[in-house]
Amino acid sequence: MNSKRCAAKCSCTNNISRRLFLQSSAATIAGTAFLTGCSSQWTRIPTMEKIRPCGPASSYTPTLKAAFVRRQEEYGMWWPGAVYDGKAAQKKYTEQIQKTAKQLGIKLDLRDKPIYNIAQAEQWVAQAEQNQTDGLILIMLDRQQHSWPTARIAAKSKTPTVIFSPLGTSFTTNTVRLAEKPGSLIYSTVDDFTQTAFAMKMLKAGAKIKQTRCVVLAGDKRYHTTMPDLGIQMQYIPAKTFLDEYDQMNVSEEITRMAKDYTILARKTTGATKQDVINGIKSYCVARNILKREHADAITMDCLGTLADAEVSLPCIAWSRMNDDGVPAACEADWGAVASHVMVQYLFDRPGFQQDPVADTATDSIIGAHCSCPTRLNGFDKPSEPFELIHHHGNRDAVPRTLWKPGKRITSLDVLPSRDEKPTEVLISEGTVLDNISVPPAGGCVVSVRVKFDGDQNVLTFPGFHQLFFYGEYAKKLKDFCQLYKLNAKIV
Repeated sequence: MNSKRCAAKCSCTNNISRRLFLQSSAATIAGTAFLTGCSSQWTRIPTMEKIRPCGPASSYTPTLKAAFVRRQEEYGMWWPGAVYDGKAAQKKYTEQIQKTAKQLGIKLDLRDKPIYNIAQAEQWVAQAEQNQTDGLILIMLDRQQHSWPTARIAAKSKTPTVIFSPLGTSFTTNTVRLAEKPGSLIYSTVDDFTQTAFAMKMLKAGAKIKQTRCVVLAGDKRYHTTMPDLGIQMQYIPAKTFLDEYDQMNVSEEITRMAKDYTILARKTTGATKQDVINGIKSYCVARNILKREHADAITMDCLGTLADAEVSLPCIAWSRMNDDGVPAACEADWGAVASHVMVQYLFDRPGFQQDPVADTATDSIIGAHCSCPTRLNGFDKPSEPFELIHHHGNRDAVPRTLWKPGKRITSLDVLPSRDEKPTEVLISEGTVLDNISVPPAGGCVVSVRVKFDGDQNVLTFPGFHQLFFYGEYAKKLKDFCQLYKLNAKIV
């Protein structure tokens, strides 16, 4: 297994709508030199081919089985009581679960009638396991008789299970036995379906993760292996494949057009030349071809080991742009970073920044430093953050230096893949962006964002490496996802 962790990489875009930037993916400024920076006067030119996931996950439709559970007779005095309109509740939750499934593109198998007894419960769960269903959703309409025994049967199954318990259908005495059971989640609320709706997205993400194929450009052999616990397929191909295709590729109109986009949208350009930007975009097109040819959903490369001494451009712009496009792209053939990128994109519809953590004892903070930062930090369909074009810390190639917004709340995620039969560990933190460090004059990677994390941990011993920083407060949802898929989550 190759899950090494190491040093540095790249970044991308500015403040124009995703639709306009990605669909036309081109802008020209009349009478403006190539490296003049942003302008408000720009026009569309022909659409270029956008990079897309091409692997099994991209075409996979998850299937979820859902059912209500209750007594067949009237409620009477037992909770939820005769005051509860079970038929109205079933109608309302049916509409909500069907609407959510449609929005997510999930195939929903909703049982026509509630589960009325233990025999029906056992049959329903067994059927899900036999059909390799991707997830179970059990909606409690009762607290009595077979209701919570049914929940326990579902939670003990091999199928990830979400249990929704609106007010009147449980006491804590019912939920305590299942609350922290790996492979299942309970959402107990007054009447709010929001958590359960997101749990359906978790089940979709978990199913797609297991279908994901990642190209790994490293070494000189072609072989296939699978990431433990998560099931991500790691397709190794010789690193020379990238070099050979790069050398054979001509600089097309598409490449020069896209390179011009970056220089127009950048706030300013320092050091990086027109040719540096073109070389970086060429790497993007090479990666796109490999992704299509290998039928893959994600990509990673031993970039420093393969390209450090070559004239080929390090894929900093390429990886930045791919993550902006919704294609997980990880630096340095790092398995954990691959899993983190995939998880963040599938769950939260936004890219993350894979970085090297640097302690700042003066402000009790962590500086996330790397050179492959995406720009669509607010989401794939949101405007990008401002960026500058600058040389990589090796004083070569073109790197978009994305400027993070001070005061923004962020989450840090670090997936540590299983090895030596230890379960996969997931390190999670939340914090606040302080500022962006200018490199130069400071040394290190040119994207260096300073973050103050919650808690009182010693920044000199901040755990993990190549964590993903991404906008939003998602620690609770990540912890729930880990419980649902039996991963060992730690808030650090």
